[in-house]
Amino acid sequence: MTAVRKIPATPEALRAVLTEIAPHRLADFDEARAKATGQAREATDPTPLRIFTETWAVEVAIERNPDAAARLRTLEHKADVVTDVAEARDIVRQISAIRRTAAVAAGVLPADTAR
Repeated sequence: MTAVRKIPATPEALRAVLTEIAPHRLADFDEARAKATGQAREATDPTPLRIFTETWAVEVAIERNPDAAARLRTLEHKADVVTDVAEARDIVRQISAIRRTAAVAAGVLPADTAR
């Protein structure tokens, strides 16, 4: 991933960045936010909102790197149709690496987690 300014992990900041770099993701973001907010209210527990924010911080980190985002989409499409177990494992490994790198970039995982 390229070095870019870290986005504050708030729903408002994440949505603002998505509006600029991946407006096609806004409906999913808004739906997930509404769901997390409802779950948090229902359970009187902020955990669903924390999970939502961390999840979308990773998604934004991926979208901020167009090469990684394109590669991830390609791998996810391949994962839907792959029949070879070894190839499936390789796809999962590559997807995990992209997501792990994005999680480090988003500050969700410590830097020593990236491989």
